[in-house]
Amino acid sequence: MTPSLNPNLLLWVPLAPLIGCILAGLFGKSIGRRGAHMVTILGVAIAAVISLMTLKAVAVDGARFSGTIYEWMVVGGLKMEIGFLVDGLTAMMMVVVTSVSLMVHIYTIGYMHEDPGYQRFFSYISLFTFSMLMLVMSNNLLQLFFGWEAVGLVSYLLIGFWYTKPTAIFANMKAFLVNRVGDFGFILGIGLLVAYAGSLNYAEIFAKKNELAQIQFSMPLWGDHWMLITVACICLFIGAMGKSAQFPLHVWLPDSMEGPTPISALIHAATMVTAGIFMVARMSPLFELSDTALNVVLVVGSITALFMGFLGIIQNDIKRVVAYSTLSQLGYMTVALGVSAYSVAVFHLMTHAFFKALLFLAAGSVIIGMHHDQDIRNMGGLKKYMPITWITSLIGSLALIGTPFLSGFYSKDSIILAVGGSNLPGATFAQIAVTVGVFVTAFYSFRMYFLVFHGPERFGQAHHGHDAHHADADHHHGLAPGEKPHETPWVVWVPLVALAIPSLVVGGLTLVPMLQGDFFKDAITINGELHKGLAHVLPHVEHGAIAMGLHAFVSLPFWLAVAGVAMAYWFYILQPAIPAAIARALRPLITVMENKYYMDWINEQIFARAARGLGVGLWKGGDAGLIDGVLINGSAKLVGLLARVMRLAQSGHLTAYAFAMILGVVGLMSWKLWPTIEPQLRAVMSQLSGQ
Repeated sequence: MTPSLNPNLLLWVPLAPLIGCILAGLFGKSIGRRGAHMVTILGVAIAAVISLMTLKAVAVDGARFSGTIYEWMVVGGLKMEIGFLVDGLTAMMMVVVTSVSLMVHIYTIGYMHEDPGYQRFFSYISLFTFSMLMLVMSNNLLQLFFGWEAVGLVSYLLIGFWYTKPTAIFANMKAFLVNRVGDFGFILGIGLLVAYAGSLNYAEIFAKKNELAQIQFSMPLWGDHWMLITVACICLFIGAMGKSAQFPLHVWLPDSMEGPTPISALIHAATMVTAGIFMVARMSPLFELSDTALNVVLVVGSITALFMGFLGIIQNDIKRVVAYSTLSQLGYMTVALGVSAYSVAVFHLMTHAFFKALLFLAAGSVIIGMHHDQDIRNMGGLKKYMPITWITSLIGSLALIGTPFLSGFYSKDSIILAVGGSNLPGATFAQIAVTVGVFVTAFYSFRMYFLVFHGPERFGQAHHGHDAHHADADHHHGLAPGEKPHETPWVVWVPLVALAIPSLVVGGLTLVPMLQGDFFKDAITINGELHKGLAHVLPHVEHGAIAMGLHAFVSLPFWLAVAGVAMAYWFYILQPAIPAAIARALRPLITVMENKYYMDWINEQIFARAARGLGVGLWKGGDAGLIDGVLINGSAKLVGLLARVMRLAQSGHLTAYAFAMILGVVGLMSWKLWPTIEPQLRAVMSQLSGQ
């Protein structure tokens, strides 16, 4: 018999951060800065400890929990409830969310210590942690959607945290609107599943998956014989494209760097952007029934993985380089989902959360050391001034590019292997994208690393690429002439060290249980048999982490990564004139990349302008013209016209009224007597005509 987890204990995982959020948000002025960070950190720490206990119970003892916590209401046979489903997938996500969130909370004490919105910031990040936990622990689509929308709302609040800054307000509105597009698809997918399955509960929907797979319907403009499961899964994936920033709904994520750096680490590296990946993995029993939906997932992920990586090469803002890296790595996870290697996708989600949060927080540490100058062209030689930031950044970068024996290597190489085993139509393109992406990732990662930590010192030069860390316009940005960078305080570097450890070891330690063992057995489907994509990975896993790491030295991805690092070293340390010469030679291509493939232009000039044009047309033609002009004002004018005609008959003279009455009586009498008189008149007329 499977041991069960205690639901009352599980309830404290989302509730503890929520209580911290409420205390810091509503009583922030009373409890002060110290009180605000103490209550929120305590709340997230409680959640992290219980999550670790849960993971141990799930992984070691095989414990599970699936049940209702609170029934909200019942509509017909449809139950709307709060419920938890805790299995291997959920337990792993709970630990990732709470542990990264805890590091970000501690880091924030140092990063935001001068900010006037200190208490508000802690309240927001605790609310985000609560929302994300509700999403990953859910056992039904309603609670999933609640968490989905809540993380979107908190993301909006945090990207625009410095609300006096126009670029931040533009960025948070952009994120909100792009996610509305994705969420429209998401709720359509949920609606289709609920309409045909008659339930919001995952288990009940999955139990009916074979029935759902038989249902076909016609779609206007698109023809007949669409499979319900294909349409529902594509709609769900459109939601994932928005939340997990997949092409073409990726445009919000680079701009979201306008928010404070801890947010970039928490939301845009480790948790919120992985919600879409988690959701597709959770819905894998349905996605497995539609090769069309899987192929859409595969192709979209491939485009994102390769082409967003290219954009990382030309960025000069340290946070934007890491942001485009995040987009590319999310593409890798999506590719793994597309080839049905769900456990590989979730494995990369987990390893990536640690080393990408590390890279974002290290970037924030550099920004503090540089007095909030974010342009990597103004840096160089920081290794000797910021040794802890340097070594942790190096670990994060090596993990990101897939260095053998580091965490990122095991998950990234597993994705490349899985794609090689797929027979979907898009698999060839995906194979090229993820393989070339290895070189691109290594090149832009170490371009940033070498420009920041090595080479000549370029402090105080003319380039400016910074975010205003304060609303105060007089706040100084960048180092003053003669001033040197400095290592950040312990509250900033301790989280870096804490995240560097899993970036080194967590991949190797969890490789076999996550990919070969039973850890995800009941959470992620392989449709009753070993899917070809995953079957291609397991021979490389079965001999263990050390054997897989040693084998990497004769594999193509390893040498592509080495080539990328070597080229970055040659271009930016040995021969720094070469990149400028290449940029001049490839100016048209660089212009396209600087304009982000003109996706923003297309969105603003075509979709936004068309939407505004449609809105103006409906306003002036429909609202002002038809509704106001014809239906409302038109009916009023008709009444007025009738009144004017009636007024002509209302003269006020009794003789006129008497004459009108006589005419009326004569008319009525004539109308009543006409059937009697008419034959006699005909007879008289015929006699007269005869004479």
